[in-house]
Amino acid sequence: MIARASHLFLPTLRDAPADAEAVNHKLLVRGGFVRQVTGGVWTFLPLGWRVHRKIEQIIREEMDGIGSQEMLMPVLTPFELWQQTGRDFIQEIFRLKDRKGADYVLPMTHEETVTFHARELQSYKQLPQMLYHISTKNRDEPRPRAGLIRLREFWMKDAYSFDRDDQALGKSFELQRGAYHRIFERAGLQFSEVEAEPGMMGGKESFDFLAPAGAGENTLVTCENGDFAADIEVARTVARPAVLPEALASPDEVETPGVKTCEALAAFLSIDVAATSKAMPVTTDDGVVLALIRGDDRIEPAKLDAALGMQSRPSTDEEIRAAFGASGGSLGPVGFKGRIVADETLRDGQFVAGANRDGWHLRGVEAGRDFQAELADLRESADGDVCPNCGGKLTFTTAIEVGHIFKLGTKYSEALGARFLDEDGKKRALIMGCYGIGLARTMAAIVEQRHDEHGIMWPASVAPYDVHVVVLQGAEQIGLEAAEALSALGKDVLLDDRDQRPGEKFADADLIGIPVRITAGKKSLEDGAVDVRDRATGEEQRVKLADLGNVV
Repeated sequence: MIARASHLFLPTLRDAPADAEAVNHKLLVRGGFVRQVTGGVWTFLPLGWRVHRKIEQIIREEMDGIGSQEMLMPVLTPFELWQQTGRDFIQEIFRLKDRKGADYVLPMTHEETVTFHARELQSYKQLPQMLYHISTKNRDEPRPRAGLIRLREFWMKDAYSFDRDDQALGKSFELQRGAYHRIFERAGLQFSEVEAEPGMMGGKESFDFLAPAGAGENTLVTCENGDFAADIEVARTVARPAVLPEALASPDEVETPGVKTCEALAAFLSIDVAATSKAMPVTTDDGVVLALIRGDDRIEPAKLDAALGMQSRPSTDEEIRAAFGASGGSLGPVGFKGRIVADETLRDGQFVAGANRDGWHLRGVEAGRDFQAELADLRESADGDVCPNCGGKLTFTTAIEVGHIFKLGTKYSEALGARFLDEDGKKRALIMGCYGIGLARTMAAIVEQRHDEHGIMWPASVAPYDVHVVVLQGAEQIGLEAAEALSALGKDVLLDDRDQRPGEKFADADLIGIPVRITAGKKSLEDGAVDVRDRATGEEQRVKLADLGNVV
């Protein structure tokens, strides 16, 4: 197939949009792949849609290859289904009413809908089943950003497995996991599979596929020795030891006028900031909970919610005053009557904590003796931590989450009544897994990883065309012959036959990033050869037309 650039809708730009910060935003817009309609809503122009469809086809081939069956579920979904699973509280759901007042959602994921259909699986003889679809999703994203990474409308591949027990789920899960590795490898991505937090999806086990990229919103934590990798939301790393003051027989109250932060407290008392504890009151459906971490740490919200078993938010000033009798900066666990969840770094030793009295703190506060707390890993991993497996140095890398796989268990099947009869005639809930890939995110991650100062360098597997033939003035016929020869070999060819200067054509070719560029110029009229250039390496060779098929 030959596509003539003179006939294409290919609006390349010399300059990036003024608001573009992410590399994928700059290059995909400049290259004529996408255009933004409004915040978080994009159109894939013909060139961009060809890339998107190639990623889609890789996914489809690998899903089909493991026996997963393609279907298509609607975007418009009854809100009632989300109410039944208890996910109706999620703020990012787009909600709407029809003219009769019935409530609907535009879902960001399809667990409810697919489980609704899975109720037709009546017997263990029909299991296992794996279903998938590739479809539009919507998310009421408050802060769309970074080009194709944080969107309000996007395409995803959702796959779902239905099994009779955990052992069978494990087999389905491994089939999907293997397919994910092949998908991202075929797409030319560098990625890591890491333990992750299930979040709103539920379940007890999940794994992220993270592609290192400057514009990512996730943080990949890896060990220099290669024996540890995790998303920072769940990474359990080892903090530096705290230098603790001499132990006291009981808490000792000390006046600390104007001291509001752990850093200021440590300076005031001339102690290590890691010898202080930081009070983080949060509010849940059950009221105010006190989360405690070491003074030099930050709390990881995903870990906290996992420890609480429910979602939380920072408490308001009014809620804090009512629960503690003091304001922020002087809060602590001693005397607090509510639930306390403390980080494991506070398990042993004595720390300085707020006295729940403005302008006062307590020295020598010890967990177990002076207050009772649930202990959990709450802290966000930080520079200076070491690997929990070997003690090695850790690296923190910004990354894009391109895929996520979950063992859901019976969360949705129990709520929606998706049950089957086992051999003994007993009704049991289906055991579910779910597996998602963001197609636009995958496209963005490829651009973030594979570019140079001139433009994109697409891998051959997802490039919009296989070969870019650039025709210079006077060499139109030999350029067409080159394009026709490659097309006859099954290559998709972009033939740049536009009436533009050579420099403009070469700049566009580098910007668009098709793997192979062939240039037909005046010299081609003399020797019947063309220049063949590899976009990624810059290597160039002179090739006779008759030999093109052996070189490209």
